[in-house]
Amino acid sequence: MRLLITGAGGQLGRDLVAAFSGHDVIACDHATLDVGDRDAVLQAITSTAPDAVVHAGAWTAVDACESDPDRAFRVNALGTRHVADAARRAGAWVCYVSTDYVFDGALDRPYNEWDATNPQSVYGRSKRGGELELDGAATVVRTSWVCGPHGKNFVKTMLRLAGERETWGVVNDQHGCPTFTADLAETIRQLVVARLPGTFHVSNQGPTTWFGFAQAILGAAGLDPGRITPITSAEYPVPAPRPANSVLDNAALRLTGLPLLPDWHDSLARTVKELSP
Repeated sequence: MRLLITGAGGQLGRDLVAAFSGHDVIACDHATLDVGDRDAVLQAITSTAPDAVVHAGAWTAVDACESDPDRAFRVNALGTRHVADAARRAGAWVCYVSTDYVFDGALDRPYNEWDATNPQSVYGRSKRGGELELDGAATVVRTSWVCGPHGKNFVKTMLRLAGERETWGVVNDQHGCPTFTADLAETIRQLVVARLPGTFHVSNQGPTTWFGFAQAILGAAGLDPGRITPITSAEYPVPAPRPANSVLDNAALRLTGLPLLPDWHDSLARTVKELSP
């Protein structure tokens, strides 16, 4: 299979390139392909004629999106329009990576793929805009709390803070499922190879809070989890609202008979070991 990956230099993109090892991969990072540039996207996709496009390129700076909505929509929504248009012309399958931020977080149970969306942030609205640019034949992968050995993420932040502070607070009233990039990339590979259409929620198994996740990170690194104290979202104000409930039910994977991702504790232990000097 010939495959073009956008956002290939990002934390997920790098593991996507690895997951598709053995295929003919065209890896496009932001420096080589600005998805907001329609002509550039048409040229990149129609000239290489891939069998599939995994569109992982996005502007994911959630708080920065609040102050620059035009940039957010140019990259996340209009950029996806460009990718979908070019892929259609080239006859390529599209897999788009989306987010839990398309939900408002008010539901009292995990969100499945058929629940109504209601994004509360510019980032969430721009990513939902990207979903709406795709036809029913495409694959949409919604994920949450993404982290791994590459790029900036919560695991790396907690390990950094452990070297800088004796104690600090982490919010304990936002719930979700951490998702590790190597596991996510492998499931995306399976979905693309099988060309399975529709929306799939893909996250590692087991809900937690950011506080619970932070304590587990320190524990996996052999540090004292008691150094972290629980705080409320109100005590840690940020520009973009976060969903109180980001827990995704991987119903479409489960009902299709595809393997679910492992428990996040197992993947966390692997990642912390990989990050250890």
